Amino acid sequence: MYRNNKFIAAFALAAAMLGGVPTTAAAADKEPPVTLNKCDKSYGSVALVDGDTQGWTKYGLGSPRELIAALAVESGCFTVHNTASGKPASFLMNVIAGDKEEVDKSIETAKGVAMEGLVRSGAASGMLRGIPGGGSMLGMLGGFGGKKKVVAAGIRMISPASGQTVAQGAGEVKKTSISFGGGGGTIGAVANGAVGAAYAGSKDGQMLIEAFIKAFNAVSAQGPALAAMVPATTTPAPAAAPAMAAATTAIDTKMFASADKKSASLRTVRAGTALTPTGQRQGLFIEVQDSFGTKGWVSVEDMR
Repeated sequence: MYRNNKFIAAFALAAAMLGGVPTTAAAADKEPPVTLNKCDKSYGSVALVDGDTQGWTKYGLGSPRELIAALAVESGCFTVHNTASGKPASFLMNVIAGDKEEVDKSIETAKGVAMEGLVRSGAASGMLRGIPGGGSMLGMLGGFGGKKKVVAAGIRMISPASGQTVAQGAGEVKKTSISFGGGGGTIGAVANGAVGAAYAGSKDGQMLIEAFIKAFNAVSAQGPALAAMVPATTTPAPAAAPAMAAATTAIDTKMFASADKKSASLRTVRAGTALTPTGQRQGLFIEVQDSFGTKGWVSVEDMR
């Protein structure tokens, strides 16, 4: 039964990834204002982390994690993880932004890893055979045209248990369709605080906010499939192994899915972050776990 549930969840997720993503080619010259999707219930808790494409720095803006947290709360689709709970987050919400080419590349890499996971599970071939145009999954969010300035943003949902990307969404904006004159609704929630005010106070920041809303909507549309992946909490957790001494990052670095810098980047890790080694080591890499419950690999050369 558990395997069937996992298969159903994977099937639903693939279907959501294949459909419901609007293409810019089919959009009208003047699109209606973008609005934030709302959900009747939360699909799980999310720990917000910066991805490896931090294009907001080009515009003199800070990390958008505060903005994404506001979107999660305002939409009702996800709850923001509380590290004091002692429980791992349901998902890592990995946030990226920049030029559309940079975001497309990061999303394509994530899709490749996600598809590889489905292929290994044996689910991908069966799913894609049963879905018309299944091969289009590999082309999702790619091929955006146009030579005008395009600001893009992406969100990857990563399973802390496996390190696999289980959902992703992207948004691109050439000219914002949102009015930033009022102080209520989604814009009021997002612009509340120093970071939000900085974004709302600049043209590039406004475009990024809209791009993030589009990316968030694409992810929340896959909510039911994501919810099916959240482990049940009724079963008592096994006794924890004796804790190892925490290690601290000496510099800003990345946590990788495997002991290879060419593997998928799970998240960026800032200097001074405490990580718990699991005892596994491969070459110059050690496996660690962060405060969100995510396991990954970091270089020992970046630790102290």
